[in-house]
Amino acid sequence: MFRINILLFALFFTGIFNAQILNGPMIGHVTHHEATLWVQTSKKEHVEFAYRVLGSNQKWNYTPMQVTHQNEAYVCKSILGNLMAGIQYEYRVVLNGKIQAPIGVQSFETSAQWAYRTEPKDFTFALGSCTYINEEATDRNGKPYGGAYNIFEQIANQSPNLMLWLGDNVYLRESDWTSKSGIEHRYTHTRNIKEMQRLLANCPQYAIWDDHDFGPNNSDGSFINKALTKQAFDLFWANPSFQPEGLAGITNQFDWSDCHFFLLDNRYYRAPNDRKDGERTILGKEQLEWFKNALLNSPATFKFVAIGGQFLNTAPVFENYSANGYAKERQEIIDFIYLHQIKNVIFLTGDRHHSELSVLRSENNPTIYDLTISPLTSGVHDASKEENTLRVENSHVASRNFGIVRVFGEGKNRSVEIKVLDADGKQFWVEEITSE
Repeated sequence: MFRINILLFALFFTGIFNAQILNGPMIGHVTHHEATLWVQTSKKEHVEFAYRVLGSNQKWNYTPMQVTHQNEAYVCKSILGNLMAGIQYEYRVVLNGKIQAPIGVQSFETSAQWAYRTEPKDFTFALGSCTYINEEATDRNGKPYGGAYNIFEQIANQSPNLMLWLGDNVYLRESDWTSKSGIEHRYTHTRNIKEMQRLLANCPQYAIWDDHDFGPNNSDGSFINKALTKQAFDLFWANPSFQPEGLAGITNQFDWSDCHFFLLDNRYYRAPNDRKDGERTILGKEQLEWFKNALLNSPATFKFVAIGGQFLNTAPVFENYSANGYAKERQEIIDFIYLHQIKNVIFLTGDRHHSELSVLRSENNPTIYDLTISPLTSGVHDASKEENTLRVENSHVASRNFGIVRVFGEGKNRSVEIKVLDADGKQFWVEEITSE
């Protein structure tokens, strides 16, 4: 008994009993000189992050201590500043003064300075949408809607430089979206699966939302609790902390190597699908104008535009841009791209529970692409019979899947390689896009 008590005493003071990481850690937005780190504890904890150059064996640098609180779901986010550009760093979570064991290598690399110096750096990114995690108490009746959680381990095995979540990253239930605690519960529950942890801890994560993480199914700008879901989105993701002035949703933008990523909000300003009068808009006037200007101002080789619902699909079904009177706004964006000859625009979309590549070609105009990747773990929908006249032949996938996009090449001869893989990492198809 005496020996057991000594062991318990020792375990207590090494932090094993007090140190309780509930979810994470997660890497968020990374720049040349900063990186945002995220973690969620199971109760009130004193949290720091320790970091140093990978493999240096130098003394750890520490972020200022923070205390997690129940009113913020015990989440801690910290920005590591004054980092060196183009350097790999390793990091650890520190709880109550004790460094916690890592998940994998637990490292990130800051952006390298390449403009006017070297060729742009090649990189890969993962993407997907529609993550349903089963919870018996709140699930629909019958066969569980979620599954194949091992897909996140397969994504991690691809070692992408970043991952982009294309909406429906959680599925709020009826009992969730009516309260702050319900919304935070759903995020916490979804983030808690073990298969996701290595991916979060070793790859920068970026996200947009769609209806199921914004509110109820097919919800629009009238949703009464959108301020609460926006608060939870900001709490559980670590996108860039800045946003376009005057916009209240999740709209954002970041760059990676010679590419720009535009993160659009298709819910906060959206008109109701069934309304017969008034402005038929998905983005809203202010966001649409910002997007046009930002797209025109972008010097990036490829402009990746992330938005929850399909943009190019010509079939006017469900919540596609061609449906519910939104085709006018769709055409306005296309006309703007054509008028200003903006090249290499690739929309990245989710929502539909199937994947496909759509391509719009027009003589003397830039080609526009729409890569839909869905679902990750949610139910599957076969849309192969939809009359999408722009679908690339054999690109339709009616199975749980994810995408891996590789940007590569020298000088102005840059290309994008798209691979779509199943939950076990088996490839469905591959397509290459060459810059114009």
